[in-house]
Amino acid sequence: MIRIIAVLVLIVGICPVRSSVQAFMPAGPETRRIEVVAKRFGFEPNNITLKKGEAVSLVLKSTDVPHGLRFRELNVEVKATKSSSGEVNFTPDKTGDFVGHCFVFCGNGHGAMTLTLHVIG
Repeated sequence: MIRIIAVLVLIVGICPVRSSVQAFMPAGPETRRIEVVAKRFGFEPNNITLKKGEAVSLVLKSTDVPHGLRFRELNVEVKATKSSSGEVNFTPDKTGDFVGHCFVFCGNGHGAMTLTLHVIG
C-alpha cells in the first residue's frame, strides 16, 4: 500500500512540472494542409500561393485514374489513385513560380496537366 501511495505522489508531483515546462516551450510551426484533386486532365486548384519557409502538407486525391504530381525544382512528388490519396510534407526553401506536372500517364491530355506553386518571400 505504501508503494502505491509513493508512486501516486511521484506521478502527481511530476505532472505539474511537465505541463509548466511545456507552457514555456515555443510552439512548432503550423503545417498548412492543401488538398488537390486530380482528374483527366487537370488539377483543382491549379494555382497555389505559399510562403517561403511555410510547412505544407500537400494531399493529392484522384477522381478517376492514377495520377501523380511532381515539382522537380522542389524535390516534391506525390501519387494518388481513385481509392487512395497521397500526401507529402515539405517546406519551400526558395521563392519563385514552380510548375508541377502529372508524372503518371493518364491519357491523351496527360501532358497538359499542370499546377503552379507561387512561393513568395
